[in-house]
Amino acid sequence: MLDIKDFTVFENNSSFDFKGFLIKILSYWKWFLGSVFITLMIAYQVNIRKEKIYGIETLISVKEETNPLFTSNTSLVFNWGGASDQIQTISTTLQSRSHNELVVDKLQFYIDYLVQGKYNLTDAYGAVPFYVDIDKKQGQVIGNGIGIKFISENIYELRIPFEGTSASLIHYSDNSYSNTAVVEGEYVKKYKVGELVSLPFLNWKLQIKDNPGLYKGNEYFVRFNDFDGTVSNYRNINVRSDDKGGSIITLGLQGTNKARMVEYLNSTVKMLIKRQLDSKNQFATNTINFIDSTLVAMEFQLKETGDELKSFRKDKNIYDVEEGGGAKFSDKILDFDIEKDAVNRKINYCNSLKSYLRNSVDYSKLPAPSVAGIEDPNIVVNVSKLIALSTQRSEMAYAVKSEKIFRDFDNQMEAVKNVLLENITTAKAALQYDLATVESKINQTESKIKRLPDDQQELIKIKRKYDLNDNIYSTFLQKRSEADIVKAANLSDIHFIDPAKDIGGGLIGPKTGVNYVLALFLGLLLPLLVIVGTLFVNTSIQNPEDIDSHSGIPLIGIVGINTDHNDLAVFEKPKSALSESFRSIRSSLQFLYKKNNVAGAKTLMITSSVSGEGKTFCSINIATVFALSEKKTVVVGLDLRKPKLFKEFDLSNDLGVVNYLIKQKRLDEIINPTAVPFLDVILSGPIPPNPSELILGETMKELMDELKEKYDYIILDTPPVGLVADSLELAQYCDVTLYIVRQNFTKKGMITLLNNRVDRGELQNASIILNGFENKAKYGGGYGYGYGYGSGNYSSGYHEGEKKKSIIEKIFRK
Repeated sequence: MLDIKDFTVFENNSSFDFKGFLIKILSYWKWFLGSVFITLMIAYQVNIRKEKIYGIETLISVKEETNPLFTSNTSLVFNWGGASDQIQTISTTLQSRSHNELVVDKLQFYIDYLVQGKYNLTDAYGAVPFYVDIDKKQGQVIGNGIGIKFISENIYELRIPFEGTSASLIHYSDNSYSNTAVVEGEYVKKYKVGELVSLPFLNWKLQIKDNPGLYKGNEYFVRFNDFDGTVSNYRNINVRSDDKGGSIITLGLQGTNKARMVEYLNSTVKMLIKRQLDSKNQFATNTINFIDSTLVAMEFQLKETGDELKSFRKDKNIYDVEEGGGAKFSDKILDFDIEKDAVNRKINYCNSLKSYLRNSVDYSKLPAPSVAGIEDPNIVVNVSKLIALSTQRSEMAYAVKSEKIFRDFDNQMEAVKNVLLENITTAKAALQYDLATVESKINQTESKIKRLPDDQQELIKIKRKYDLNDNIYSTFLQKRSEADIVKAANLSDIHFIDPAKDIGGGLIGPKTGVNYVLALFLGLLLPLLVIVGTLFVNTSIQNPEDIDSHSGIPLIGIVGINTDHNDLAVFEKPKSALSESFRSIRSSLQFLYKKNNVAGAKTLMITSSVSGEGKTFCSINIATVFALSEKKTVVVGLDLRKPKLFKEFDLSNDLGVVNYLIKQKRLDEIINPTAVPFLDVILSGPIPPNPSELILGETMKELMDELKEKYDYIILDTPPVGLVADSLELAQYCDVTLYIVRQNFTKKGMITLLNNRVDRGELQNASIILNGFENKAKYGGGYGYGYGYGSGNYSSGYHEGEKKKSIIEKIFRK
């Protein structure tokens, strides 16, 4: 038990004695040793139970790759942006929810494969001989450890513990939750490898991997986890760019299973490459989709005009009709129609683009301007830039939460859109002029055709439609082919430099050395805080300096701790240090009697603040030291409310002071002799209903007068003055008052109460005894604060040696 005795180094001293304070702290070395032992054991247990943490990294580069088919003659233009623009986007994408959802779903990393380790289940991904093929639309029990024990190579036993009558299920098709009723206890059943398991709480097929090794008789565990929680864990992937190379990115993961981290790092980069390439090809994909939808309509028109031309040629001599001069007009009008169609397609593209820009906010599906034959570099570049910005913004929506960044992007896109609308207006004005010009030429040619015979006019009309549709169809096929070639030739800007790989090592934790250092630090700090902190919460008397600082009443004696159960310490061990302390008090009392000119019988009242401070113990032993000096001494038990004196002498409390005060017995009838020569004891007797009134009566004065005639020393064991007023009534019969203060028990405020009573004259000739004193914070083994001659090394030979008590005895004594 922690004692804070003699820890007043912060009080009463004008200067701080560091050496003294250090020695006092070190006196509790057993506390520090025990605390360090406990904390080191905790650190050891943590270290051996904690799984090893590994770190795996992969290195990638970001380099803008130009399509080798991009030339001045290429009809399609693509623009993803420079590498400097991609670094931040790629870093954000790798930590985005949407990207990690795709990777986790592809790898099914929401499924844990576990084995039983020495202390807990450990991740065995990559080391188990099987995998489970789940039905994502059906519910799977979540959180439970599903035991799998292979009875043979083709038979396994399934074990699922249920703690209640309901189980929570997760559906990985939409990551929704549901509940199903189950039977409380453990579900056990055998299945064949590859057999469909269709239960209300589990739906899978367990398949054996290639080259599984020996697994018969082994037990494994499978656990389904929350999908969103798994994704959140992998979003903590460490992404950092190389200071030496701005286009180099290092990806890192930390965990307990290196195979799982290697698989995830390589898969997340491959997924990033695919998504970046798909985004880079978005322009070509939009163009191909637009051309495909146009070709479907053109095929129908081409077939219709072909059938019409075939029908016209069926009943006529087509060669005679064509030789009539229609051929030259047919070729000429076809050229004008092609030119007109090209201008109209450009105008229609401009109109649809203008409408799309004004009515939509997603520009990622815009087709290439080259589809309509527009070669204006302003329009082509701005459309490409708008598609790239729109695609990038959609990627950021899953990772970036800053409204300011979105506003900046929207402002940038709005600026590009406004410039593009101006480009469209300018281009459309020029196209309207071109359209008017070609229509004028068509009208002139049509007026000449009208002069031809009807058959020739009809042939030219039919052939005109057919040739125009055929030319348009061929043009679109050519552009689609160009788009496919450009798309196939596109390269991702992201490349592996060092794919993730387990090459051994990579251990980064647990930091066992750090844990031991921390344990050592805490083991020293905690008891120090407890010891020092006690200083600020304790209000009890600790040492003589506390008494001196709170009262001017003299301290005439210091009594140590009685280590025996018997309170007759002086009589049982007259040569002990404790006995010497009482002899010292006896000397001080004799000096006080002499100083106050007390002649004849001498009376002494012993009191205290509250019960438990050692009044009876001190009364008995002070009386004993007087008796041992062959002085007739009597101890009178006047604590009529809570008597204890009879227990110390193994007497019955049937007769005592109370019987005398009520005139039931004479003095000789209440006196009890003791085993101590010259020492008698008068007990308090039965507990009366009116103790204060008995003490105030005249009979009390008669008792004291009789005792003075019979004894040399009269010791009055009285009740606590801090609780009742009985002691104050007895003070008039006493020559000296001893006030007992117990170390680490008596509150400092009680000393103030004693001061007030002395100042008012209620207690006279008062002195203080410090009882139960134990100087644990002494300097070495010298005298220190002693009692008698002290209890250190120098006392050897003067005092009776005491047998050291065992730890168990000390605990029981405490």
